[in-house]
Amino acid sequence: MSHPSDRIVITGCGLTAPNANNLAEFREKIIAGHSEIERLDLRYFGSAPAGICHFPETRYRKNKENRKGTRAGCIGVYCAHEALADAGLTSFRDFYSPDKVGIYTGLTEHGTVETENEVYNISRYDYDTSYWTHHHNPRTVLNNPAGEITMSLGVTGPHYSIGAACAAGNASLIQAAQMLRLGEVDMALAGGLSESIGSFGVFASFKAQNALAEAEDPRQASRPFDMRRNGIVIAEGGCMFVVETLERALARGAKIHGEIVGYAMNSDASDFVLPNPARQAECMRLALRRAGLKPEEISLINTHATGTKQGDIAECAAIRDVFSNCPRLFINNTKSIIGHAMGAAGVLELAGNLPAFADGVIHPTINISQLDPECALDNLVVNTARPGVKVKTILNNSFGMMGINSVVIARKYEGT
Repeated sequence: MSHPSDRIVITGCGLTAPNANNLAEFREKIIAGHSEIERLDLRYFGSAPAGICHFPETRYRKNKENRKGTRAGCIGVYCAHEALADAGLTSFRDFYSPDKVGIYTGLTEHGTVETENEVYNISRYDYDTSYWTHHHNPRTVLNNPAGEITMSLGVTGPHYSIGAACAAGNASLIQAAQMLRLGEVDMALAGGLSESIGSFGVFASFKAQNALAEAEDPRQASRPFDMRRNGIVIAEGGCMFVVETLERALARGAKIHGEIVGYAMNSDASDFVLPNPARQAECMRLALRRAGLKPEEISLINTHATGTKQGDIAECAAIRDVFSNCPRLFINNTKSIIGHAMGAAGVLELAGNLPAFADGVIHPTINISQLDPECALDNLVVNTARPGVKVKTILNNSFGMMGINSVVIARKYEGT
């Protein structure tokens, strides 16, 4: 077994999702299959189901700062502070020097919301660009949300955002683990953020692709694996983890949500949007090899499935390829409950499943009335939670446009 200085653990979690603003509440809601997807009206576009976060935006900074910054930055600041509090690191300088703390945020899109807002603003003044805000450039640089977190916390170590489409949350967590192992940082705040519901263009583009979900009841619009599925429910959200070496976590007596034991990223190199199940399977196998685990040693797979016909089928094919004879493996999907939070999706979904190490419950995949035969995976937990399961390992899939794939494997921490 590797030395504790090489082992990487998650000791804090701060989040906001369309149905919760902390991990305990989130866990309770997803076990119950409680969705709070609602209808959103967007200028130029109209109405669509969406996941909207309702969190205390001024808990950690003032309205004036929020107006100067971005929605993604506001979400990130909230989640980072909450993660530190959960980790017992509200006064993190007692344990870590600010210049040895890294901030890594995963993003699918950034700047779209701000640009659309400015174009709309100048349209009311005959497109006179003198009305364009001087805050636009710092708002739209890709490192903005991570930078807003550093300013709120006084962190002077490295910060940057990772653009990896909908694999970005996992990618940021992988980056944190790698930087800790290299000794570049002593502690990291890593996660993913999404402000996507602020952009009518994101909705319009998915609709143009025939990939935007619709249902009379918005809570039933996100339905991966179901025969009625008709696309993605766009959601905002955020999740930031405190990530440390096991050695440092033990030294300060931290509680441990889980240990990161394997991860992988690769590329399909085949299509802008259509997934490649062979490459997805390769990514899962690489993560397993790095974790030193066999497929039958995985307790739970949280699927990426978004509710698109081809995407869901491709991932199911990849899972069958890798996990063909694993009777004790359970499978679920979190997007059916909260929608697709883009850059935040992977980490929000991992966060929601980590408590299974302690409570032994597999949360359900909801909104399945007629399971697609091509998505009929063994031990897929459908509509009702499955209690009484010994969960020791979780494999978290997160895939994205341009054929980027990411997998993170977390293991229950059971002592040194």
